[in-house]
Amino acid sequence: MSAVAVIVVTWNSASVLPGFLAALPDGMAGLDWHLVVADNDSADDTVEVLRTLAPDATLVPTGRNAGYAAGINAALNAAGEYGTVLICNPDIRMRQGCAKRLVDSLRDGVGIAVPLLYEEGRETPHHSLRREPSVLRALGEALIGNTRAGRFPALSELVTDPAAYRRPTRADWATGALMAVSGDCLAGCGPWDESFFLYSEETEYCLRARDRGYATRLEPTAEAVHLGGDSQVSPRLWTLLTLNRVRLYRRRHGPLATAAFRTAVLLRETSRAALGRPASRAAAAALARRGALHATPGP
Repeated sequence: MSAVAVIVVTWNSASVLPGFLAALPDGMAGLDWHLVVADNDSADDTVEVLRTLAPDATLVPTGRNAGYAAGINAALNAAGEYGTVLICNPDIRMRQGCAKRLVDSLRDGVGIAVPLLYEEGRETPHHSLRREPSVLRALGEALIGNTRAGRFPALSELVTDPAAYRRPTRADWATGALMAVSGDCLAGCGPWDESFFLYSEETEYCLRARDRGYATRLEPTAEAVHLGGDSQVSPRLWTLLTLNRVRLYRRRHGPLATAAFRTAVLLRETSRAALGRPASRAAAAALARRGALHATPGP
């Protein structure tokens, strides 16, 4: 079996990196692997933690806060020869044998494999599978919420059907906290799109892979815990997430469809802002500003 390059992008990740590294041997059991970490100019002890706890890892300093996709590309360029890549957030905790089950599922047209993700302290899996963005789905989520709308495939990106998480399930895209990507898929799709900086880069990559004949599939026997991030509570990050959703849609559709999609997303954020959600208030204000979608994404 060809070697697996384990790709991690860090930015001020000192608090979560030790747990990731501690879980790595069990998670990678049965595979020949090498860890490659691209560090986006962390200001904390991330680099020291890595050098102490994983001295054999390849460290790639990017020299700046370059964004998630740029970090992935930098690590891939430094990884040497590999057959498969495992792309991980540093706040992932793989369970026993997770990676091998993902790698083994990369067959029959599957170019990207993702595990069941659990939030810390919860026994039910996170809804990590998604459908391609559409105007009707954005409108459905705006009017009745993505969880309720998720029961109806035409009305939400979110896949909420419990049965979808109990069997191998193909999806248009999936949460990018942990994914195995085949060498063929990487060669066919090329580098990750660095223009998004953060958020929507995994959506773009999965849809691009699908366009080229490589499916994204959940492997339910592979499991990991995702500690999660602060996009749900940070107005700055939620705004970036929201703007990048519309930017990606604009890349794949014409101006009229994009205007309708943006309006639906704005409706969602405005309605939630009215309920007192500061992150949505910031996102709605950014969507309403002329030129916001043309600005270069950044921290």
